Amino acid sequence: MRVAIVPPVLALLPEYAGREDPVADLRAAAQAAVAWLLDDPAGGPVRVLAADAQAERIGAHLLGASAPDPARGGPRAGDPALVLVNGSSKRSERAPGHLDERAHAFDEVLGAALAAGDTAALAGLDRALATQLGTSGLDVLASLRELSVDEVVVDYADDPYGVSYWVVRWTCAS
Repeated sequence: MRVAIVPPVLALLPEYAGREDPVADLRAAAQAAVAWLLDDPAGGPVRVLAADAQAERIGAHLLGASAPDPARGGPRAGDPALVLVNGSSKRSERAPGHLDERAHAFDEVLGAALAAGDTAALAGLDRALATQLGTSGLDVLASLRELSVDEVVVDYADDPYGVSYWVVRWTCAS
């Protein structure tokens, strides 16, 4: 089973693009991860795991014409999953949520767990703190706690505009 984790960033939608792409590296990483996900020879329909309608919309856009009607709902054994999540939105004074001194430490733990494929650590993150820090999709990550992650590739890890974004690919035991 394959899992691709990407941020639900509005800038990934064409209607939010400008003449210059402010998230070109993020876009390229997200598109590559989705292509890898769709190329899963053992997978069924891609499951879009998102916390809200905006994230679902971004997931559907990223899947594009290759999967015009993606399956929705919780993870099912063997089906590839596109998970939409981001870290805190309070990493700097210019961030959407302004600066919160706790954001960097929280994101370090979140990023390390994503990079290690540590689903137990992800499920154990403080949800109240995550909400205060403006994260998105933490409950979705917690729904993956039963997965056994065999291989991890981190394609992107940065905090443009004071928001933590990761693009991560997991290969999991079926």
